[in-house]
Amino acid sequence: MSSLNAINMKKYIVLLLFAVASVSSITAQEWNTDFTTAKKFAKMNNLPIILVFQGSDWCAPCIKLDREVWSTDEFKVYAKKHYVMLQADFPRRKNNALPEELLNKNKALAEKYNKQGVFPFVVVMNANGEVYGETSYKKLTPKEYIKELNSFIK
Repeated sequence: MSSLNAINMKKYIVLLLFAVASVSSITAQEWNTDFTTAKKFAKMNNLPIILVFQGSDWCAPCIKLDREVWSTDEFKVYAKKHYVMLQADFPRRKNNALPEELLNKNKALAEKYNKQGVFPFVVVMNANGEVYGETSYKKLTPKEYIKELNSFIK
């Protein structure tokens, strides 16, 4: 194989991996990152908002909560019909840095709903932003975690 063909093959593989990653992210949990949009959607559909404060690239309990609950098919199917999911992520690695506008929105949410700076921190609220209850990482099945979230909803 000539070096030109090898370079083209590497480009093809990189593009293919990018395409696969893009498709898999589309099927992942549908997270909102804008509070205003989440509130509008929650009002229109009479749904509670589940606000999740996380450190996606450094917080071990956040990563476990994502893997054990948020990313499971059981939770995703239920959440799609019963919640508006809102994520406030605070990554630390430079390559995962958020756009400044989103980071500032997340900081504003933290100032209002997560003053203690707990990670992960899950806030269950109504469409007006009134808090029903709060929780964090717990070693629960998706079904048990759903039950916990629903126990706060009035």
